[in-house]
Amino acid sequence: MDHMQAIRGFVRIVEAGAFTRAAESLQIPSATLSKQIRLLETHIGTKLLERTTRRVYVTSEGSTYYNRMRDWLAELEEIEATLGRAKAAPRGPLRVDIGGAAASAILIPAFPEFQSRYPEIQLQLGVTDRTVDLIGENIDCAIHRTADDPALIARRIGLLPWTMCASPSYIARYGVPTHPKQVADDDFPVAGYFSHSSGDIQPIELLVGDESFLIQPRHSILVNDSNAHLACALAGLGLVHTLDFNVRPSIDRGDLVVVLGEYRAKPMEVFMVYPPSRQRSTKVRVFGDWVTQIFARLVQQ
Repeated sequence: MDHMQAIRGFVRIVEAGAFTRAAESLQIPSATLSKQIRLLETHIGTKLLERTTRRVYVTSEGSTYYNRMRDWLAELEEIEATLGRAKAAPRGPLRVDIGGAAASAILIPAFPEFQSRYPEIQLQLGVTDRTVDLIGENIDCAIHRTADDPALIARRIGLLPWTMCASPSYIARYGVPTHPKQVADDDFPVAGYFSHSSGDIQPIELLVGDESFLIQPRHSILVNDSNAHLACALAGLGLVHTLDFNVRPSIDRGDLVVVLGEYRAKPMEVFMVYPPSRQRSTKVRVFGDWVTQIFARLVQQ
């Protein structure tokens, strides 16, 4: 038995959730993979997988073995990546989790640049606004607005500016506010944003000089999706306070107009977070360096 190949096969089965998909990704027959797992279980002396006609179940011993072998294989890959040709050319899959708006507007348009630098890294982009379990789901890193999980390592990669804007049709109807107090006094309806997970309404906090001014506006509508928030602004449903990258293309085209531009909120910090097991990963490091450059450009625009 090729012990290393059997271990890789077992890890791939757990990740793929099926023998057939795992065998296809490893480019070996399913029968060969099944034999490798049987020999591996005999060698270890315990059952790792329970297989039915519909799916594969990981035993408790198999789950423990998977966690240890997954981390060990990642460390082995990193050791190999520091030697020879791979030192200058990191390779292999890189699983990254990021929210939908940032993926579409920031990361994906810039990704050809990353591909040209690191053609042997295969990016697997998980696009979701839900909170993911990086360790449990075997994700290499994620781009977050918070860094409060003590189980993860956080690296600040940038700042994202905020913008308040409205459509020309909205301005024709309501005019242009000249001070945040006018918005707070309900003179200008706002299309608001609420958290899809907690239901909390995102507040608007602007800097008036050196002082913070918290606005509790009258909401004409509330949404929990960035694309819907943009659509509200374009439809003239209200003022919209959002991250600048969400609305910048519409502002540049003249579809939206910046208002209260001299009263900006503090930029939002953005972090790349990753499990401690990825701390020495060359792929995670070069991705972090690159994405930091991408976020820096947003502030300079």
